[in-house]
Amino acid sequence: MDDPGTGAESAAPAEVEARQRAGLERPADLAVPPAVLERAKGALMAVTGCTPDAADQELRRRAEDSGRTLLEQCRFTLDSLRPRRDPPAPERPRSAPAPRATPAPGAADASGTVEVLGGMGRDLLRVRSAHELADRLLHHLAPQVRADAVLLYEWQDEGGLELAGHAGIDEPFAARWRHVPPLTGLPAIEALTAGEPLWLQDLPADRARHTLVGGPPERWPSRVWLPVPAGGTARFVLGVLRRCGGPFEPHERQLLLAAARLCAGRLRVFDAARQAPGDPRVAEIVQAVFDALPGAAVLLTPLRTAAGEVADYRIDAATPQAVDVSGRTGPDLVGRLILESYPSVAGEPLWRGYLETLESGVPFESEPFAYRETADGVTLTGTFSVRAAPLGAGLLVSWLRHDPLARQEQRLADVQRLGNLGWANWNLLTREISWSGQAYAVLGCDPDQGPLELEKLPRLAVPRDADALTAAIAGLIHRGRPYDMPFRVETPEGVRHLRMVAEAVSEPDGTPAEVHGFVQDLTAQRSAELALVRSERTMSLQRGVLQAERALAARLQHALLPLPSKPVRLAGLRVEVAYLPAQAGIHVGGDWFSAIELPDYDALFVVGDVAGHGIDAVATMAQLRFTAKGMVSTGTSLTVALARLNHLLLHSRDSRMTATMVMARYDPQRRLLAWAQAGHPPPLLVRGRDVRYLDRPGGLLLGAAADPHYESAELRLEPGDRLLLYTDGLVERPGESLDAGLDRLARAVRAHGDGESGSLSALLTAMLVDEWRDDVCVVDIRVPVTAVTGPRSASPDSTT
Repeated sequence: MDDPGTGAESAAPAEVEARQRAGLERPADLAVPPAVLERAKGALMAVTGCTPDAADQELRRRAEDSGRTLLEQCRFTLDSLRPRRDPPAPERPRSAPAPRATPAPGAADASGTVEVLGGMGRDLLRVRSAHELADRLLHHLAPQVRADAVLLYEWQDEGGLELAGHAGIDEPFAARWRHVPPLTGLPAIEALTAGEPLWLQDLPADRARHTLVGGPPERWPSRVWLPVPAGGTARFVLGVLRRCGGPFEPHERQLLLAAARLCAGRLRVFDAARQAPGDPRVAEIVQAVFDALPGAAVLLTPLRTAAGEVADYRIDAATPQAVDVSGRTGPDLVGRLILESYPSVAGEPLWRGYLETLESGVPFESEPFAYRETADGVTLTGTFSVRAAPLGAGLLVSWLRHDPLARQEQRLADVQRLGNLGWANWNLLTREISWSGQAYAVLGCDPDQGPLELEKLPRLAVPRDADALTAAIAGLIHRGRPYDMPFRVETPEGVRHLRMVAEAVSEPDGTPAEVHGFVQDLTAQRSAELALVRSERTMSLQRGVLQAERALAARLQHALLPLPSKPVRLAGLRVEVAYLPAQAGIHVGGDWFSAIELPDYDALFVVGDVAGHGIDAVATMAQLRFTAKGMVSTGTSLTVALARLNHLLLHSRDSRMTATMVMARYDPQRRLLAWAQAGHPPPLLVRGRDVRYLDRPGGLLLGAAADPHYESAELRLEPGDRLLLYTDGLVERPGESLDAGLDRLARAVRAHGDGESGSLSALLTAMLVDEWRDDVCVVDIRVPVTAVTGPRSASPDSTT
């Protein structure tokens, strides 16, 4: 399209004047300031997405077509980008003198924008991947539009977006948002679908309307999503995220829109690389050939810009042995860009060799070179030789990986470092000595001072170890006797425990000629061994103390809580008691029972459990047991007795001690059982085939509160009834809820207890199959079916 002012009515005068001035003003083309020319080229690149060379040619064509000098055309192009507030004035005649320009408002911003775009356009031509494109965009946009991150997404044929490039965000962020599904409310997809920029400048409103990428959203108060124009439907969308809030200024919007247009050209080159070769059958045949080839090789097709420059290569076939920096092999490489698979090749002699082969048709062979590449946090290093030969319009590239001596030396150095050891060599004939770097570190020597002679090594050892090391070295030097011995050295960090292993290489006559060996730092292992010995001694001492304490507690418990050898009769009831100490641990617990006849011929049954183990638990158990018996024997009610026991426990020597308890008083005349409890498991009643737990009256465990409230309940027993009072050790198991343990007890009672013939030992055997970790105390109360005659039997704890 012609520039304004070159219509048909003025064409002839303009052409005449142009020809008249051509001879005089043409040298002015050569005097165009480089800065003006570059800014004008950048303006064209921003608008059209062309290359610098194409922009230069277009400027010259327009100048020639319009009859302007190159300098005038550059100024005209730059003026066309400046924002105007007033209607444009008619273009002056070609013969009229140029008036002095007065800067318009906003001209400085427009000029700066054009200068930025010029530099950005030149910079983007050198990028080789979408990731590098995002990085360069952020470099140019950060100071101009306060950009903090750049995201470049590509629309996938199967739906959704995939992160093609990014800058300014960390890897966890990129990994989380690498794939974006085609959901509604996503700003990037909305901008791409509408083909219009989406400016997000009000965070509360934007968060209500859209699903914002990245979290938390407050990290990016303002952002914009720009579809990248591509002649038809855009496939890429550019996101610019800012940590500052507020709207985008007009000049910022102008620059961002132009930057999106600049990306279009480079992305078309990258997108073309993913297009398959023309004939799929040919591609299949070529790949089949490459599958049969030995070694690592790829078939490359050059991808050229509009100016004919090679911007990248597409991999059209690859052998199974070909591997890129991301670990992709063989057919997985087909269709990818060479700079995507091997990014650091750009600008290297290898890249120039490819270009020379394309131009001259002469195969290229590189010298062995070191290659190092990092992808996804994984570093690939190696030494390679590459050969490139022309094949049609492309290149057949093969390479060979070397494993040089330097790599082996590196491996040896790594082994020494990880094993904290170093090697040393002494030539006894030439007196040459060589140590590895790690040997100096292990021995605590200064590398600048050089290695020590073999005979002087004992000087490094502490005096107690020097003589033994001297004797070992003498035996090695004079008799060729190898040695493996520990010794210690003094260092500024303290004593270091070392181990040295050495052997001699002898002459044919048996004379030692050379000594080689290694020295290893065993300080960490030795420190661990000494700490383990000290720990074992402490544990052994502690075990002895605990065993003595257990023996004492067991004797006290046996003296305080004697067990009857057989069931007894008490108030017309059959009473059987069992006490089993814990099998796990060495402490004695505080479980106890009482079953006595009161002065009024009633019977008292108590089962309690003091928290904890050892002497303190046994002492508390004895205090509670005897106090409870004394209070109830003197007429105190069960609930009052529990309240006083709670007060006693709170004011005992160890006020943090707690206990649970169930107390029951049986009246044989009315066969009435009154009972109360303090945080204890409920009694189990067996009546015929009915097995159920009694509903517990209110009552908090002893020692938990200063003024708890205790309630009592009553139960009339019937002939044949069975009542079990027990501690929690009978039902509790690691990893099992209390309700599950209670259900297990009820099932065991149904299976192993029927009337008076039910055996308590059989019940305990069924319940305590595995090792139990707590003491177990059980009082089994049975009501005979027939009346009991004869004298009363002694109570189970009458001996106390």
